[in-house]
Amino acid sequence: MIPLLLDPALNFFPDFVRHIHLMGICGTGVGALAAMLKEAGYQVSGSDQAVYPPMSDFLAGQGIAIHDGYDGANLEPRPDLVVVGNVIRAVNPEAIALAHAGIPYLSMPQILAHCFIRDRLSLVVAGTHGKTTTSSVLATLLNDAGRDPGFLIGGLVMAFGRNYNLGQGDCFVVEGDEYDTAFFDKVPKFLHYRPHTVILTSVEFDHADIYADLAAVKKSFMQLVSIIPPEGKLIANLDDPVVQEITELAQCPVEGYGLAEGRDWRLVEVQVGLTGTEFLVHHRGLDFGRFRSIMPGVHNALNSLAVIAVLDGLGVGKDDIRRGLTGFGGIKRRQEVRGVVDGITVIDDFAHHPTAVRETLVALRAAYPGRLVAVFEPRTNSSRRRIFQDAFAGCFDAADLVVVREPEPLVGIAEEERFSARRLVADLSGQGVKACYFPDTDDILSYLFETSRSGDIIAILSNGGFDQIHQRLLDGLQVRG
Repeated sequence: MIPLLLDPALNFFPDFVRHIHLMGICGTGVGALAAMLKEAGYQVSGSDQAVYPPMSDFLAGQGIAIHDGYDGANLEPRPDLVVVGNVIRAVNPEAIALAHAGIPYLSMPQILAHCFIRDRLSLVVAGTHGKTTTSSVLATLLNDAGRDPGFLIGGLVMAFGRNYNLGQGDCFVVEGDEYDTAFFDKVPKFLHYRPHTVILTSVEFDHADIYADLAAVKKSFMQLVSIIPPEGKLIANLDDPVVQEITELAQCPVEGYGLAEGRDWRLVEVQVGLTGTEFLVHHRGLDFGRFRSIMPGVHNALNSLAVIAVLDGLGVGKDDIRRGLTGFGGIKRRQEVRGVVDGITVIDDFAHHPTAVRETLVALRAAYPGRLVAVFEPRTNSSRRRIFQDAFAGCFDAADLVVVREPEPLVGIAEEERFSARRLVADLSGQGVKACYFPDTDDILSYLFETSRSGDIIAILSNGGFDQIHQRLLDGLQVRG
């Protein structure tokens, strides 16, 4: 089928909407949006390719009908509005049918802003690293302080058991993704979120499938900073030189945070241990207080510091912040302990960018006394390209043993442009870091069953399911024991 361009005149939210259909409904963000719309009183349906648990079970539990596969017939009975997920391309048969049918349509960021952010105080957490953790801490502590925030976050927040909340309070927390919005709208998602207060954690090159270089990434964040209104606020990690450069475009007040002297919010006296991280905060040179978080690592303390700055600006009391941070239960797949068998601790973490891998391992090294085994699966579009080949070789120093899986090759990418797991292992070995290469997950599991011992910390680093390696490892260790 020949793709048709969607009519820009139909890119709006109609005056009357009862039935909303979502294309690409099984994605983490779109699935959560579908549940929010259902909870808000709309009739919701959706479609996706290869529908399977857990998202299919979650949506079925919400009473949302899902079509397995994309087809023009999925638009019958005719919905009042269609939400087009980022996964949908112009050649998708359902997208072509949508163009023929002339039904009003929106992207996921557009409808999120229209239905749920609207006139609320939009708190956007952006940056290459730490978005999910920081936004989860912010939403949880706002809720603990009685502010009942709405939120949509990329990870499951333990305190809520889900990654979204309608909320009735005046604030909406959203994880501000710099990825593009939809095939008909190639701007970063966060530009749609009507930002009032923005946390900017870091800016590095990532998403090689849509950004040509760091300059292109910087441009997207410059756009975000430039649209914060004068009455808004930018909380910026000024230890990052790229962030520092970008903040010069802000028309709103800027509060810098970091480790360096002269920051408005400064992290001092950081102590990382098995029970978490303790740190002292200085605000404009004065002692603001001592805080504790279960999340290990200086990078997580910095994420918490940014949240402290936002909450203080919103009038949340210091004692409420301290109490909420101490009780924060964590985020799914962020240094999450999946289980302990025979003295072996299995940890799941989403780290996939070189900086995230390095900081995660440094944090775990400081928190745990045992042998640290890093099991790494390059899975993102960027990590499976050679652009990070040399960078990855410098980010595993904190590990005692590194296990690397052969990644699935990127379709259409020449061999010489692909990341080489074998070369990474060779580079690490040449630096004195013990490293092993394996072609698949089964071989990794066999190796871990044979070599792991009590006291080991096995950190599994991947932004995907990794063939359910976490549970399979725990089950196998149980049998071995």
